[in-house]
Amino acid sequence: MKKKFIFVTGGVASSLGKGISAASIGALLENRGLTITLQKLDPYINIDPGTMSPFQHGEVFVLDDGSETDLDLGHYERFTSVKMTRINNFTTGRIYHSVIQKERRGDYLGQTVQVIPHITDEIKRSIHEVAKDVDLAIIEIGGTVGDIESLPFLEAIRQFKADVGHENVCYIHVTLVPFIDSSGELKTKPTQHSVKELREIGIQPDFLLCRTDRPLSQELKDKIALFCNLTADRVINAKDARTIYEVPLIFHQQGLDEKLVEHLNMWTAKPNLSVWVQVVERVCAPKRETTVGIVGKYVNLRDSYKSLGEALIHGGIANDCRVNLTYIDSEELQQHGHEKMLRDVHSILVPGGFGDRGIEGKITAIQYAREHRKPFFGICLGMQLAVVEFVRHVAGLKAANSREFLQAGEQLVIDLMHDQHGVTEKGGTMRLGSYPCRIQPNTLASRIFEAEEIHERHRHRYEVSPNFHEALKSHGLVLSGLSPDRRLVEVLELPDHPWFLGCQFHPEFKSKPFRPHPLFASFVAASLSAHSQS
Repeated sequence: MKKKFIFVTGGVASSLGKGISAASIGALLENRGLTITLQKLDPYINIDPGTMSPFQHGEVFVLDDGSETDLDLGHYERFTSVKMTRINNFTTGRIYHSVIQKERRGDYLGQTVQVIPHITDEIKRSIHEVAKDVDLAIIEIGGTVGDIESLPFLEAIRQFKADVGHENVCYIHVTLVPFIDSSGELKTKPTQHSVKELREIGIQPDFLLCRTDRPLSQELKDKIALFCNLTADRVINAKDARTIYEVPLIFHQQGLDEKLVEHLNMWTAKPNLSVWVQVVERVCAPKRETTVGIVGKYVNLRDSYKSLGEALIHGGIANDCRVNLTYIDSEELQQHGHEKMLRDVHSILVPGGFGDRGIEGKITAIQYAREHRKPFFGICLGMQLAVVEFVRHVAGLKAANSREFLQAGEQLVIDLMHDQHGVTEKGGTMRLGSYPCRIQPNTLASRIFEAEEIHERHRHRYEVSPNFHEALKSHGLVLSGLSPDRRLVEVLELPDHPWFLGCQFHPEFKSKPFRPHPLFASFVAASLSAHSQS
């Protein structure tokens, strides 16, 4: 069977859900027995999103191989069994960097290097590279049609149909059909103009995913089909779902997966979506509920903690409960106290982050959780601050701090790794990707993981200083997960607390709705227990 390619583009507005749509299509077609992969092509000039603010781009999703990638790769991994690598995310910066390196080596001797064909050829090369071992590749183009930055990518995928054959390519366009309150109507003009823009580039969409907040009538489907030059059965109503995990079911109910395999002339098995039905039932009709307080400084943009929020939902799935998330601004906590906000939640989670803004507010939250015996979960920076709080208020070293926030001092319990000294470049220089961790026996961590060694994904530059390991242990902190050489603290816990655990890695990056990460399943269970006792 020839390789097949599905290209997903977006129009009208950003954040319409191209990533969720691509991931859902991947889930459906993988469920039918196809080997698939997904790729995100991003139009920004950064080599990767590693140095970008979460306020601008949302979270940075880290892969096993250490690549810092777009958050949509998190959706791809959560919805499918595909394990992403560096080749699953390319940016304009990476494409141009590769072309310029080739030009400097002399690969283009005698040629004038241009967007067409050199940049577009490099884009197509990246697509072929990711698709080499699969039946089907789903390629999402970042940005919206009409953006000047996206034009080389759109031109490259336009050429693809001629390169590999029209029967092997499918174009799906995600667009908006807004409801206008003043007229009481859904309006199709934004979709018409978006498709017109796409067709001017030379791409005729084969399917439209029309984002709406309510059902799309057959009359409107017919109208959209007429003006966008396709049949009405290929206008799919991508209506707002109760949960993102319902999207594959919504698409399947409208026959999208069947129509895609027909369009691409592929034979597949019939899908069995029972696991997705169970996931949606657990998310939408849980038997219990609990409230987790997330104390961070990026709380005004929820995409900053996208994987974290999803992993907590997965923890709820494991416990058949709804996890209500209360986002608490650590700067506000630092300036004004607001301990009532901490009293009103059943558990407290302090996630990762960078920089000194809001740090004391996070430490206040950790101290509150420790002293009031609320379940506490610290991830990456959250774990490091748990060490700072413990050393300050239990071990009595009042000046304890991290070198990230204080360049000199005798009580820097969090310090740079030995290989980070002298590093000047910011991008891609942290401890990134999957590393092993040895779990110590007879600990909370050993009961949760039920394994002697685990592998988890990291993204950080600072570590618990080995100079303070013995002091931490002597005052009652258990170092329950260590690197194989025992120099780096991976997991720590307080044994005389209902549930107090910190980890240096990011477990949220490996959690899936049908396979919740054990740390989140255990933490939500502890939060439920605290709720029942309150």
